[in-house]
Amino acid sequence: MTSLRTLGSSDLEVFPLSLGGNVFGWTADEETSFAVLDAYTAAGGNFIDTADAYSAWVEGNQGGESETIIGKWVKARGNRSDVVIATKVSQHPQFQGLSAANIKAAADASLRRLDTDYIDLYYTHFDKPEIPVEEIIGALDELVKAGKVRHIAASNISAERLKASLDFSDREGLARYVALQPHYNLVSRDTYEGELQELAAKENLSAVPYFSLASGFLTGKYRPGTKVDSARAEGAQKHAESERGQKVLAALDEIAAAHEAPVATVALAWLAAQPTVTAPIASARTVEQLPALLGVADLRLTEEETGRLTAASA
Repeated sequence: MTSLRTLGSSDLEVFPLSLGGNVFGWTADEETSFAVLDAYTAAGGNFIDTADAYSAWVEGNQGGESETIIGKWVKARGNRSDVVIATKVSQHPQFQGLSAANIKAAADASLRRLDTDYIDLYYTHFDKPEIPVEEIIGALDELVKAGKVRHIAASNISAERLKASLDFSDREGLARYVALQPHYNLVSRDTYEGELQELAAKENLSAVPYFSLASGFLTGKYRPGTKVDSARAEGAQKHAESERGQKVLAALDEIAAAHEAPVATVALAWLAAQPTVTAPIASARTVEQLPALLGVADLRLTEEETGRLTAASA
């Protein structure tokens, strides 16, 4: 049984791979989404990541489709207390921004779609610097005190704003961020490493990185000169054509062969081994894609292998 990891200073114990819900209601229909969720939890997974905006970008969708599917699945399985559900506020077409009123209204809408009384982890999806941190934290604290949210977290935020938020929480004795969701992977390191990562370490925040597989590039299926039929192919193909991308792929191929493991598992294992990272997020639009992601729970890279990947991605 894979051991769970504690999320920051919270009492949340999570599986070392967070299942991304961005594909639910987009490239995975309800039936497939249920199958993916069933397979993930059957393997010991318990940490599901979504957002109120998923998947508003799809023609005919309004936002909230992912939350609705997760809510239906939890109700059908009767397993609410067994899973840690994370969702986010600020990007839903009808609930834009981080004003206090919007945070509270969006949380209520998410609770309805998820068909639950509480959200385990509630992220500010994209920081809105025009809103004072005092207003944001104040609203989030009210949700915690009301029992609607267990813990709060931030995504897409600067180190300066994150520190101001934490300082305000400490000064006023209000709810405090326990986690951070940065864009971070082997071909995107400057989006987290440095000031933000150092602050997370100092303040005991867990990092739960998104784009862990760089839109699929780090699965190894995108190679120079090849074409892949995928909704995310364009972003991944850019990495395949770059010198750094090719160096990273070469190192991943060698290490994957040595472990007889999928390339994706090795890429996630590198990420999971980085300071502050508790659980990378990765999504699967089919059950067949899951084993390569779940493998991160058991694969331990040597220091030499981790160093080789770090050097290749520099």
